[in-house]
Amino acid sequence: MDIATIAGIVVFFGLTVASIYIGGEGVAGFKPFMNLEALLLVMGGTVCATLVNYPLSQVIGVGKVIKKTIMSHGQDTSDLVVTFVTLTQKAKKDGFLALQNDIKMIKNDFLRRGVQLVVDGADQEFIRNMLETEISFIRERHKGGQEILNAMGTYAPAFGIIGTVLGMILMLSSIDDVAAVPRRMALALASAFYGLGSGYLIFLPMGGKLRRRSDEELLVKEIIVRGVLLLQSGATPSVVEANLKAYLAPTERMFVKATTVSSGAKPA
Repeated sequence: MDIATIAGIVVFFGLTVASIYIGGEGVAGFKPFMNLEALLLVMGGTVCATLVNYPLSQVIGVGKVIKKTIMSHGQDTSDLVVTFVTLTQKAKKDGFLALQNDIKMIKNDFLRRGVQLVVDGADQEFIRNMLETEISFIRERHKGGQEILNAMGTYAPAFGIIGTVLGMILMLSSIDDVAAVPRRMALALASAFYGLGSGYLIFLPMGGKLRRRSDEELLVKEIIVRGVLLLQSGATPSVVEANLKAYLAPTERMFVKATTVSSGAKPA
């Protein structure tokens, strides 16, 4: 689970509640923000505009995208290097068929399929095409999720402004009814609050987080592709380690060195 995403949202809501409570002199200060009309206008308008722009299937899947943004965590890339060094050592000693039992222990589906292709005797070009095609489709799926979240982050503030304009129109049309003015003004200002808050706190930041998650996942898959091709080519463990460590930060490279020196490295 990504603690930073949840913490950012929760802390903002906490600060907002505290500000309203202090500025509104207690619980009564929350009353102007409990405006169902404004919430329906902003959230409903955002969803409807998204439905106009994107297919229904993609919009329905945005829930999974948000869940992925919050719940997913990147794989340790240094652990991948150790895994490939271990597999290469075993393949050099006993041959590719000896890796069949190790494949069952690999948790990463993409890595497992790549090593299975090597064990099955596929050539480099076939392996490269298979794995890179899957990466291309993953990139497109992630791109669609990012676009939807970014679009919702654009629509929400716009509908907040629409709600503000609507509230002002209703207020001015009933200016002779003094009792209705505060309610219309609350609609106008609450709409702006909901639109700006949801757009700039939830949708746009989550779109950015999903983009970074996508970059991290694609980097892991690029390392796997490189490692699988090196494994298939019969490269020595030292060559595999040197090539894959180029993808890592200096601190991660030190961890790889310390781990490969010690015994007991297991496939990820």
